[in-house]
Amino acid sequence: MKNIKHLLSFSVLIAIMLFSCEDFLEEEILDEVSVDYIYNSPEGLEVGVNALYNRMRIYNSPSGDNDNLRANVFFLAATDLGLHRTWFTPYGATQHTPARFPADKWNNAYRVIDRASAIITSARSIDMDADAKNKLVAQAKVIRGELYLDLIRMYGTIILDTVPTTPENINDPVVYEAASEEAIFGVINQDLDFAIEHLEWQDQIGRYRQGVARHLRGKSAMWTGDWQEAADQFDAIINNGTHDLVNIDQVFGTDVNHQEALFVYQRDQLLGEGDALAGGGGFWLGSVFNQRLYEKQSGSDPVAGGEVINDVEYGGQSLGWFFPNSYLESLYDTATDLRFTTYYWPKDYTEYYVNNPEHPNFGQPITEPEDNYRRFHWSLKKYADFETKLPNTLESYKDYMYYRFAETLLLGSEAHANLGNNGTALEYLNKVRRRGYGLDPNVAAPSVDFPSWNQDDYLEESARELAFENNRWFLLKRLGLLQERVSMYYRNGDNSTSEANDAANSSTPFQPHFVNCPIPQSQIDIIGENASQFNIGY
Repeated sequence: MKNIKHLLSFSVLIAIMLFSCEDFLEEEILDEVSVDYIYNSPEGLEVGVNALYNRMRIYNSPSGDNDNLRANVFFLAATDLGLHRTWFTPYGATQHTPARFPADKWNNAYRVIDRASAIITSARSIDMDADAKNKLVAQAKVIRGELYLDLIRMYGTIILDTVPTTPENINDPVVYEAASEEAIFGVINQDLDFAIEHLEWQDQIGRYRQGVARHLRGKSAMWTGDWQEAADQFDAIINNGTHDLVNIDQVFGTDVNHQEALFVYQRDQLLGEGDALAGGGGFWLGSVFNQRLYEKQSGSDPVAGGEVINDVEYGGQSLGWFFPNSYLESLYDTATDLRFTTYYWPKDYTEYYVNNPEHPNFGQPITEPEDNYRRFHWSLKKYADFETKLPNTLESYKDYMYYRFAETLLLGSEAHANLGNNGTALEYLNKVRRRGYGLDPNVAAPSVDFPSWNQDDYLEESARELAFENNRWFLLKRLGLLQERVSMYYRNGDNSTSEANDAANSSTPFQPHFVNCPIPQSQIDIIGENASQFNIGY
């Protein structure tokens, strides 16, 4: 029975799919492509898989300002480490609702799942080399497994369907029902196990490889409490040697396609300037988390103007919508932990210099900025782009590292701790910690090493390393700490001043049902008689 064909608008998305493959950019070739070609030929199967990567880039790394960007930023910033200033309000009484919460994660995930299922199903009847077919199907399966893992972690109660929408079944009657966790994780794990079997450790940039499949399989196991499976998967990545930690200044450097990266979303302005094209569209993430120092009013010269002008040296055009909060700052040894000075812009205004060449104080430290979050605040540097971002644009074409080896080590540490393997748990945790202090990850460092493993140290080290990446919200939820930690530390700021609401007086209190995001109201309306199974508490 089809479970989602009315839940989402049916579209084969052929036009968008084709643009995701560089080999099919010429118009005369595009004119020859058909649905039959996509699902019934070896070449078409590869085009279809390429299209899935395009759709996943839109899902996790969209261009421009839209609900999809809001949805992604929510999971990066609306944690115990974040401070919100403007744009949209996470956990707001009028916004954290089925009617207002960004719907794109739910909608886009099911669209991609439907196309992945179509590729997986159609591949069975395509006559081609078995190894080549399995590799393509493995990529479709790891994407489907990843999306179902995303959905159940985000929404708690979801719909499970692996039968693709076709012109033949689109009008069949539908009964929408909440799937059991056992059934959902059964599909996730089967898909990821198949991918692990058929993907290589090394492949071209921008493709899912075995490391990603194992990383996701380990995450899935942790959500069901299968610590041995999780440890085995993370160990396999750690011991293989394909991936490793890189120097701290290289992690988010100019080229993020390095040994630490498990998967990177690729962008190329020459091939794109739009989500539907091979190169993708300009990504705003770096601008979202960066202060607007160039709007500084103090220190202005009546002739030359302000001390700071818009330049990529300080992040270029910026938005300053979300910032790290004081709790996160308190976790760092600011004098010796290199992550404090590498992952973030300076907190001390005297470390910024007048960059307006017409200003009489050019090259000298700036004067103290006025009290204004938007113009000056300790802000995130991880996604800063010094190569492809122009001074007067919010758009960046820097590649976006989405999964990385440091998280593998940290999750592996937790998995082993739950098995009682404290030696291995501590080894993995301290590898990440040593690198943060500029030390050799593989050499004991009594001055910084944790002497024993406990959850508080683990959570704090994970925050220092992975803050504002796509993991913290999910980690806290899995550990049952999301409400407690967000209520204690998350801050809702103001549009212009430096005042932030404290936990006791917050205008956006965390409600117990917020541990699951609201399924879009438009989809609840379609679900109909079984709608009470979803959005519990909303």
